[in-house]
Amino acid sequence: MYRAPVEEIAFALKHVAGLGPALDAGQFGDLSEDLVDAILAEAGRFATEEVAPLRRVGDEEGAMLRDAAVTMPPGWKPLYRRWIEGGWNALSGPEDFGGQALPTMLSVATLEMWNSASMAFGIGPTLTMGAVEALDKHASDDLKRTYLGKLVSGEWMGTMNLTEPQAGSDLSALKTRAEPAGEGTYRIFGQKIFITYGEHNLTDNIVHLVLARLPDAPAGTKGISLFLVPKFLVNEDGSLGPRNDVFCASIEHKLGIHASPTCTMIYGDGFAEGMEPGAIGWLVGEENRGLACMFTMMNNARLAVGIQGVSVAEAAFQKALAYAKERRQGKASGYSGEGMAPIVHHPDVQRDLATMKALTRAARAIAYSCAHAIDRARNAEGGEARYWQERANLLTPVAKAFCTDIGVQVASIGVQVHGGMGYIEETGAAALLRDARIAPIYEGTNGIQAIDLVTRKLPLSGGEHVRGYLEELRETLRDLGLLNEAGFGAAARRLGEAINDLSEATAHLLALLDKEQNEAALAGATPYLRLFGLVAGGVHLARAARADMSAERIGLCRFYAENLLTETAGLKLQVTAGADSLAGAAASLVMS
Repeated sequence: MYRAPVEEIAFALKHVAGLGPALDAGQFGDLSEDLVDAILAEAGRFATEEVAPLRRVGDEEGAMLRDAAVTMPPGWKPLYRRWIEGGWNALSGPEDFGGQALPTMLSVATLEMWNSASMAFGIGPTLTMGAVEALDKHASDDLKRTYLGKLVSGEWMGTMNLTEPQAGSDLSALKTRAEPAGEGTYRIFGQKIFITYGEHNLTDNIVHLVLARLPDAPAGTKGISLFLVPKFLVNEDGSLGPRNDVFCASIEHKLGIHASPTCTMIYGDGFAEGMEPGAIGWLVGEENRGLACMFTMMNNARLAVGIQGVSVAEAAFQKALAYAKERRQGKASGYSGEGMAPIVHHPDVQRDLATMKALTRAARAIAYSCAHAIDRARNAEGGEARYWQERANLLTPVAKAFCTDIGVQVASIGVQVHGGMGYIEETGAAALLRDARIAPIYEGTNGIQAIDLVTRKLPLSGGEHVRGYLEELRETLRDLGLLNEAGFGAAARRLGEAINDLSEATAHLLALLDKEQNEAALAGATPYLRLFGLVAGGVHLARAARADMSAERIGLCRFYAENLLTETAGLKLQVTAGADSLAGAAASLVMS
């Protein structure tokens, strides 16, 4: 059973990602360390005692569709009510609409716990929080007054409707249309697929944010507008009115996250009794500027999905470690007890478990550091705000892609530690791997994140921001003074070499972009993103070891540096010398 690692999460926030110095400097008003600890402790209790016990029923029974209505698994509706009554949905919401306006770092930390306890549960509120941010920034005052309060509280939930059968990652092919209907309303017609929590019985109303085209819209992504389309229309007094013409036609039968209803939504088929066809919606932001509005929500969701990778990795590590301490097989030189040794004493299993633990902590630090940059950007002005916004922009694709790749990798190792029992559903190890596999795909595939990192984020400020980030990594390593400490072995040398590998790969990609050789740059985008994540994660583990100086953290830092960072040299070669061979292989694929 998962137990929220509250102390480890607090340590990572305060001593690795930057929350401690921010609190000391008063950057979050009267937020105190005691309050942070209290919030984390209660979130950990709720995740451990109330969410985690319902993970299995969610996986085994899943969400059920009947007559266009989705019913959630037993126990989930009262669980959600208790969750919103605890104020968890409102944690980072705007104060003007009932939110607590707490830092993103705290929101992300609690999201980790909800998703470790049950990823299918944790993904639902993630979309609502994103909808809140998008509406708060872009909606009219009337829409805010009508919808934001209940979305912030969690009384209503929100969704994000982008994907269509012919328009997945390429939204320029989007066909859903919006027709002006008078009095500031529009009629929406079309089909959306893969809509997370598009229909369910957790809340009385569901607020859909839908991308669609106006009749005279330009072609491509420049002609997309964003619309708010509620499941039930809202009367002037705030009560629910008639059913809108938006319905769930089907839910997907998925590899994992079975309790998360992934819906096909139909807009404007005339299913709503007593209403003319067309789902009624309201424009959010400006006409033909919907993608910019939606990206507010998507950037929020990308970090939240990144933390899902951390969440599953943590749950998989806990499960594997507990099993390895109980399962007995063979003899081990380090075991002096009677009979067969617990497999945790075997070096190969120890390597697996150490890899799981180190990668999980590295990924957590990257995600929390991204959240810290978001918080700093919001609380700063002028050049400082620009600096932190660029840092958040740089780290977001890394947090999304690296952390979700780690989630899959760690969950897969967890199955291996369980041996044959890992392939059997009753242990729950396979369920974690099944859940983890979606995270590198949705909210922008990890390949798209790599493209974004290389083509959009590396060139920020003419490449100076990423160069400055690399120099910060070097300064951190120098400041830590690891060479002078016993127990670190070759960690400092390997970290330094890894930073050099990342620097050379970065310079190579910036040079290609400067020469407009984008195809060659994109050939190395995915290995570059992993290289970036591995190096940043290693420096974070070194920072953690210096802050604590315990044998456990020093040992983990050394293991990561001497074992896992050996990958960086090969990744650098893939980035700097792999384009031609990829082009040759690609030619054979096209011809076959």
